[in-house]
Amino acid sequence: MAVMAGRGTPAIALLAQRKVDHRTHPYDVSPDEPNYGALVAAALAVTPHRVFKTLVTEVDGALTVAVVPVTGGLDLKALAAAVGGKRATLADRVVAERATGYVRGGISPLGQRRRLPTVLDVSALDHPTVYVSAGRRGLQVELAPTDLVTLTEARTAAVATG
Repeated sequence: MAVMAGRGTPAIALLAQRKVDHRTHPYDVSPDEPNYGALVAAALAVTPHRVFKTLVTEVDGALTVAVVPVTGGLDLKALAAAVGGKRATLADRVVAERATGYVRGGISPLGQRRRLPTVLDVSALDHPTVYVSAGRRGLQVELAPTDLVTLTEARTAAVATG
């Protein structure tokens, strides 16, 4: 996979700095559309199981990132267990944006303002490459799931539903 120039996001800068093979993929889908993730996968002509969404959560009061396929949801109990916690909830949008430095619909697991504990759904390891937000609406980045784990220091666990 060739390294391609991105459009200036912290996520793309991190990939370039660490010399990680990746490819950026622009798309034109509004994050307000119902079934946004499936529409992004269709726009990229990729199976939806390879496109992952980044969700900022709170586990026992501590911000934690979950990265799960767009084809389903997040099992909050499984996420809490994966990080040794008891209770998980989705974080408030403003809190998520402030902590990551990204806006809703463009939150990337890479290059966040503050490195948060991250859990990647184990299904990502079933694919040679996966797609995650590149740090802005309308741009995905494709990379090896093992590189995503390394760069985010993620744990892998079965945290997706559906």
